[in-house]
Amino acid sequence: MDMTRRGTTNGLRWLVITLVAAATIINYIDRSALAVMWPGIAAELGLDKRDYANIVTIFLVGYAVGQSLFGKIFDALGTRIGFLLSILVWSVSIGLHFVARGALSFALFRALLGVGEAGNWPGATKAIAEWFPVRERAFGQGIFGAGASAGSIVAPPLIAFLYAFVGWKTTFILIAVLGFVWIVPWLIVYKAGPAAHPWISDEERSYILSGQKPADAQADTYVPTMAQLLSHRQSWSVIAARFFIDPVWWLFVSWLPLYLNEKFGFDVKQIGLFGWVPYVGAGIGALGGGWLCGRLLRHGLSVNRARKSVIALGLVIMFPALLLTAVVETPLAAVLSIAVILFGFQAAITNIQTLPSDFFSGRTVGTLAGVSGTSAVLGVIACMQLVPALTEGGNYTPFFVLGAALVPLVFLAIWLGGPVERVRPCADALSHGAAAGTHLR
Repeated sequence: MDMTRRGTTNGLRWLVITLVAAATIINYIDRSALAVMWPGIAAELGLDKRDYANIVTIFLVGYAVGQSLFGKIFDALGTRIGFLLSILVWSVSIGLHFVARGALSFALFRALLGVGEAGNWPGATKAIAEWFPVRERAFGQGIFGAGASAGSIVAPPLIAFLYAFVGWKTTFILIAVLGFVWIVPWLIVYKAGPAAHPWISDEERSYILSGQKPADAQADTYVPTMAQLLSHRQSWSVIAARFFIDPVWWLFVSWLPLYLNEKFGFDVKQIGLFGWVPYVGAGIGALGGGWLCGRLLRHGLSVNRARKSVIALGLVIMFPALLLTAVVETPLAAVLSIAVILFGFQAAITNIQTLPSDFFSGRTVGTLAGVSGTSAVLGVIACMQLVPALTEGGNYTPFFVLGAALVPLVFLAIWLGGPVERVRPCADALSHGAAAGTHLR
């Protein structure tokens, strides 16, 4: 196919989201490597669980800074350059792990990794807002979310295999190469947004752009300042929901290998064999949550009802599964019940992450996604510092109870945010704020 002429390609949006998902797979391979190899690294360097918690916390500080920083970068420089900068930073930083010699050097390199990896999230939200009509955004977000799950599925066996043959230092170098390879197709494919891309067909361009227009044309031109953005209860709904829900995911991304090691005596090889299973459930949940929301929209439900229904379903699945996991006694039961938790999580988060593009136009989406991502990381940091104390003596029951306690708070944050619809500016925004204050009182 000649793709040098204008208007020759249908389905270009699916190629774009596939590249975003591929970046997310690489992101999670890089992120998961330390956790998978930690038993071996800790034994070699004389580190312990408290060192690990501190290293993860420093990573999350960088991640919190990176979320807001890259949210602004994506809105200022665009999706193409934003992703390029993000993956360059995180690929260089994961390669630098090769020269780490202790907790301090690991923490410094993890902080840089966090800054770079954080850009993937506001970037994906912005790319989906640019390339997908409203009715397809949740499914696009699901494909992106499935990339996180796929990375978590691939990482344990891949990292364990590389660790066995080349050791942990060379493993960090090899996985750093993946990011540099990804840059090549990204720069070739992502030449511009759908309005100006030279490859996109007129039919697909019209389909995307016409499906993005809100009923209120004035709302589509509303580009609030940061202070104005934070004056809307809808913004705070997303910020609070991410603060409460993201720790559940990170508890497993960061601590699942250590849980399997402490609870069931797994070594690096066994973690590689079993640690991927829960993320199969997560991948199904990401795609299923996006698909279900799209189906509800096609059957005539409003965006408000469709989004909130799927979010509620995901939360309802998560809550009992977290409590059940607190009492399981076998590795198989543990990984399967965690798969159910992550299924529900991804069904919910897939739709929560579309809310910035439901509430605001494309020029604000990255900013709100970044601010809410920073909020999410702050919630994760708070929970992460509790884990060593909660799991003292290898008892992980309080760990799972903590996760379950967060679920109702997510539900509350979403419902207090009001209807899922475009936020309107000026006097209407002020009346919304007054109504929100009355409602919250």
